[in-house]
Amino acid sequence: MPWIKFLHIIALVSWCGLLLYLPALLCQLARPERVAQGFSPAAPPLPRLLYNSLASPAALLTIASGTLLFLLHDLAGPWLVLKLLAVSAMVLAHGLCGWLLLRLEHGQPRWVAAGAMLTGGVAGLAMLAVVGLVLAKPEL
Repeated sequence: MPWIKFLHIIALVSWCGLLLYLPALLCQLARPERVAQGFSPAAPPLPRLLYNSLASPAALLTIASGTLLFLLHDLAGPWLVLKLLAVSAMVLAHGLCGWLLLRLEHGQPRWVAAGAMLTGGVAGLAMLAVVGLVLAKPEL
């Protein structure tokens, strides 16, 4: 079943890239001169499109394929618990991106830039932890 692992890696890389890009985009959109312009109701704004159409499906595909790999290969161990904690931090960062996006769309830009920087930092640290734990995984 190498195609499941391939699918998992592709989805993970996509999700990670978007988890780093979305906070940067939100920081940029939270600038005072950008907030005054507002969002165009005629077309869906880019952050909403990225979050709903790319980041969320990539997150779900990553988690589903990772769960399938776990079940098929009967993986277990302390490294897996730590990896799942790191993935949980990535899920938290994903949810925070959505919350910050909602605040920005509702015209409440206060603390969005700071929250986005914190979210990007949490996501980045969680990604490093996942990579480190996967590389340190004992061979089965």
